[in-house]
Amino acid sequence: MNGLKSVCILGLVLLSLAAFASSEDKQIVGGSSQLEGDQRKEALDLLNATLDQLATGNGPSYKAINVTSVTGQTVSGRLNTYEVELENGSDKKQCTVKIWTQPWLQKDGTNIKIKCTGDDGEVDSTW
Repeated sequence: MNGLKSVCILGLVLLSLAAFASSEDKQIVGGSSQLEGDQRKEALDLLNATLDQLATGNGPSYKAINVTSVTGQTVSGRLNTYEVELENGSDKKQCTVKIWTQPWLQKDGTNIKIKCTGDDGEVDSTW
């Protein structure tokens, strides 16, 4: 009887491990995931367009130089988080940029937050 219990427990452990391994490639609803391929390209296009839009208002004129990481998360809309080196004239900074888009909103459908290493405050703009 102990042998049967051991085999059943071993089987459950192996089944659990197999289920966990197969679920690693799937995105968890509401969870963030690294963007690759076309999704990464679309996210980078959004970053550049949003930085351009920010520069037309009262915001700084940042340009993305080197993007080291892009994650995406489905929330009430889409939240992309970028680890990026930004340039503002001759000033270069390592920053975290978060862009939250809600394209169905006519007003205030895009929010950008930029927090740079060494800066006390952050840029927070919505349009």
